[in-house]
Amino acid sequence: MSTLSVELNGDAVHSIRAPARFETTGPFAVSLENAGRSTHVHLHFDDDLDRVASVDETNHFVDDESTRHVHVSVGDVAEPVRGKLKIVTGYGSETRYVDLRIEPREDTGPDEVAVDEALAKPPERPPELPPSQRAANAVDRLIERGGVPGAIAAFLALAAGVSVALALDSAVVTAAVVAVLAVSLGAALLAVW
Repeated sequence: MSTLSVELNGDAVHSIRAPARFETTGPFAVSLENAGRSTHVHLHFDDDLDRVASVDETNHFVDDESTRHVHVSVGDVAEPVRGKLKIVTGYGSETRYVDLRIEPREDTGPDEVAVDEALAKPPERPPELPPSQRAANAVDRLIERGGVPGAIAAFLALAAGVSVALALDSAVVTAAVVAVLAVSLGAALLAVW
C-alpha cells in the first residue's frame, strides 16, 4: 500500500508540508507526521475524487510529536481520476492541496487457485496399535516424563490401602479404598495415555 507523507508543525505552528502530487492505483494511507504540538487535521477530497476515494472520518487529532496513519479506501476505476486532496490544520488557519491521481489497477489474472487432486482425498491414517504396544508406549512416556517416583508412591499407597482394608475387614473401608483406587487408576491412565 502506498503512503502519502504529510509533515505537520515542522516549520511553524500549524504548518503543512506535503508533496505537490501523489499517484496511486488503489487504497493508500495518509501519514500525518506531527513534529510539534498536538493538532487537528481535516482531510477533504474534491468532487471528482470524492466519488472514488473516502476516509472513515474527515477530522483527525494528532498528538504531540507523533504519527497518525489514515486509511483511504479507493473504489475500482476504469480510467484515471484526478482531483485535489485538501489538508487543513489550525481550524482553517493553514491549507495545502495535493494533486491526486488514481490510476486503474492492472489486471493480475484470474482469482482462481489451482488445487492439486491429492488434496481432495482424505489423508491415510496409520493402523491402530495393538494394546500391548500402546501399554509399552505408555510406560516409555511415564519414564520420559519422570513419573517413576510417582508410580512407586502410588503403588506403595495402593499396597497400604489394601493392607488396611484387609486388616480391618470393614465394608466401609474397603469401599473407600476401591473408590480411591478407581480414581487414581483413571488419573494415571489419563496422564500416561
